This record gives sequence, C-alpha cells and structure tokens, in this order.
Amino acid sequence: MLLRHVSRSSSLMAAPTDKRNERLAPEAINVAARALNRNRSAGPPTGRDVQMTWYQEFFAVQEAMFTFHQGRIPLLVSIPHLGTEIPAAIAAQMTDAALSVADTDWHLDRLYSFAKSAGASVLGARFSRYVIDLNRPPGGESLYPGQTTTGLCPAETFRGEPLYLEGNEPEQDEVQRRLERYWRPYHQKLRAELDRMKQQFGQVLLWEAHSIASVLPRLFQGRLPDLNIGTNAGASCDASILEAISSELVKGQPFTWVANGRFKGGYITRAFGQPSSGIHAVQLEMCQSTYMDEDAPFSYRQDLAERVQPVIERMMSAATAATSKLRAATS
Repeated sequence: MLLRHVSRSSSLMAAPTDKRNERLAPEAINVAARALNRNRSAGPPTGRDVQMTWYQEFFAVQEAMFTFHQGRIPLLVSIPHLGTEIPAAIAAQMTDAALSVADTDWHLDRLYSFAKSAGASVLGARFSRYVIDLNRPPGGESLYPGQTTTGLCPAETFRGEPLYLEGNEPEQDEVQRRLERYWRPYHQKLRAELDRMKQQFGQVLLWEAHSIASVLPRLFQGRLPDLNIGTNAGASCDASILEAISSELVKGQPFTWVANGRFKGGYITRAFGQPSSGIHAVQLEMCQSTYMDEDAPFSYRQDLAERVQPVIERMMSAATAATSKLRAATS
C-alpha cells in the first residue's frame, strides 16, 4: 500500500495486511500477474500459470521501483527525485511535513517530455526521496563536506523540519532494507541501460534532471541561479560537452546560470560519469521558479515552462551532439 502526499487522517495510513512475502510489493506482483494472464494461451490453467515463478516476481518488483522508457539515441535522462510515493508502513512513522513531500523534483517528467520524442531513454523514480535518496552514496557519506545537506535516509526536510515522529527515525537495519529494496533497483537499471547504450554507441550521455526551490537559506545563501550545471568540477564528462552546453547558454537566453557552483553533481553524476570509459554525466539543477509554483500545491506553470523548455532542449541537443562527435573521433 502506498501514499501519495495525503493527510494523516487518510484510510491509506493503515499498515499493509498482506504478509505473505516481505520482499515483494503485492501491488507490483498483481500488475505482472495480470499481464501474464493476458498472454496466457487458451485452455485450462496449469500450475505454472496459477503461481508466478520467483524470477517473474523479482522482475515485477524491480519494475515497480521506477518508470522507464527505452530510447534510440545515446542519451539517458535520469530523474531520481521525481517520486512522490511513500509505503504506508513508513508513512505511519512520519510527520505531516513529510507527507507533503515538498522537496520533490516536481513535474520534471512533464517538463522533459520532449526527450522521449527526441529518442532519449528516460528513467524516473516512483518513491519519494524521503523514503531513500537515490542520489546519495550507499554508505551515506556527505557529497559536500562542511555544508548542510540531506542524507541517504533523510531525517529533515530542506527547511529543517523533522520527517519522523519522535523516536521513529530509521535504524541502520531499516536503512539497509530500504537500500536493497528501493535504491539498488534504480541504480541497477541505470547501469544496465548505460551499458546497453555504450555497447551500441560507444560514447553515451547521462543527463541527471533535478529541480529545487530557488531560495533555501538552510542550504545556500541568497537566490540560486536559474540553471545550475554540474560535472563534478569537470571530472564526470569530456570538456567538449560542457563547452557545448555553455555555448548554448550564452546565446541570449533569459535565464541565469552557473557551471559547477553550489551544485557540482550528486552521487549518480559522480559515480556513473566515467569519460575515459565512454560514459559522460551532466547534472542540471533547475530553480523550480522557472516552470512551476514553488509553494503548495506546487502547480505546473505552462506559461513558465514554455520559456525554459526550449533552452533545456538546446542544451541537451548540444551535449548529445558533442557526445556523438567523441564517438566519431575515437572510431
């Protein structure tokens, strides 16, 4: 049973009653079972039809952790903070501030809808970063030592509000459980798709799509630039890719921007961006004010999005073209 930022009084707050297998999400198995039934040949059911095998169950759970679209060009767009779902057993331990999932990277699947049409692969999280942050190291170490940030299983919102009712913060064994159940499937899918693309294209681009409120005094001073490009200080992609992006941003577009400023790239950018191996990673952290209302209910603003979408599209197109040139140069 899952929650999508609902009030604590909701009947969905009840803990799941299906205990047949703690490893598996029953709703995911049901979805896969219905698909299996649709493909079943005519005739009486066999034992194999009646009960899903362990590998079908495993596949169903893996797919339930994220949404994925496979493309046809050497570009993978990853949106690890898109999710808003919280399992009911976890939500029962959380504060009302947590259930609002305010720190979600809202609407990025909609903002980046052009990417699928362009042929990109797109991977998006289903579960909230409050369950576990897919863009943090599995060991929980800080990516920005000496600066305020949030951890693998965060205990506070960006504004410092507690996420858990007193005494309900996750212990280490619970953190490990969430790591295995929610974090690893996303990263395994990332790796599998990048490996597939690399085998086909030789050089590939991972575009990490993020957004954040433009003013968060606890995390940074003043107002954040509209577009924040991170390449781990140049280590996560070939220099020509950042140059191509920068060349688009100096062509008279209306948004402020910076490269490798406050946000240099999270764990995914740093871990997967290996230019020497043909995998290049770029993170774009956008101010949410460029395409949506930053206050609840966090509405998408089509009038704003129409201004920033073409800029993002040109940035991605330039970066993808630069990646393809690297392939031509090394072939």
